[in-house]
Amino acid sequence: MTKTTSDITTEKPQNFLSLIFAPNQDSNLTFQIAWTLLRVISGVVMIHNGFHKLDDVEGFATNVVSGILGFPFPTFFTYCAAYTQIVGSILLILGLLTRPAAIGLFFVMLVAIYFHVLEDGLFDVASYQAASLFATMYLFLVINGGGSFSLDRLIGEKVGNSD
Repeated sequence: MTKTTSDITTEKPQNFLSLIFAPNQDSNLTFQIAWTLLRVISGVVMIHNGFHKLDDVEGFATNVVSGILGFPFPTFFTYCAAYTQIVGSILLILGLLTRPAAIGLFFVMLVAIYFHVLEDGLFDVASYQAASLFATMYLFLVINGGGSFSLDRLIGEKVGNSD
């Protein structure tokens, strides 16, 4: 069912917590299953990147963060990226705090795209295609939340009814 202009103007404003937790809800079961698979698989596949950074923090900090990207405080930013990928991925898998986790992961992927463009050039799309796809998935999750099969939905229902 689509909303009319009068429906939109008479809607009760959402509280802050329901904006964070309550996902867009579509009753199509196939869509919700696909949405859940997108969220869970992107978390499962991304988590190893965070652990990989922790395997050689100094090497990644020196060669990538400082050497290629030119960021200050390379060790700090290496830990930030690694733990964003690890904790953010776990949160995505659970469907808990999906939007904040996806925002962090989205920005890590933007930096990864920037790294690959600096390293290989704009026209070597193969070098940054994975980061671009992950960034797109995370942007979808930022906009739509965790979906019907998420802890966010359960929490969103509770905080949405607490008014």
